[in-house]
Amino acid sequence: MEFDKKGIAVGNTAEDYKSRKKFISDFYAQWIASNTTKHIYNKSLGCFIEVKYLSINETSGKAAYNYKSTLAVSYLTEILENAKVKKDKLGGIFFEMPKQNVRNQERFSKIFTMFYEKPTFGKIKLTVGELRGSGQKVQYCITAIEND
Repeated sequence: MEFDKKGIAVGNTAEDYKSRKKFISDFYAQWIASNTTKHIYNKSLGCFIEVKYLSINETSGKAAYNYKSTLAVSYLTEILENAKVKKDKLGGIFFEMPKQNVRNQERFSKIFTMFYEKPTFGKIKLTVGELRGSGQKVQYCITAIEND
């Protein structure tokens, strides 16, 4: 296996995927250890975005398929702070309903698709779910956008 300077596997084998998945899980563990509140204030949404087990589980499963998405996860704080939510023509926040029959989305009442343009990296997609009842915003998934 070949690795970049951050220790992320760059290939496309099953072993590379497993290695990237571990990198993401380890990264979140370190992030949570240094961010004990487990949340970051997002300027665009105007509220805190929480990082929970679901965040780690969903992101490690999806982002590990792609080297660039795995690398994007390493900018977690920056993404959570600066991602911009889609807005409609009147400036209202745009959201979607959770997908039917997707177990990981059952607990959400709304799904927000946000984007962050990182200089020298490119566009990163942040998906945030709003928990039913509490209204708490939870980071659901992070992936890099290859072509837009």
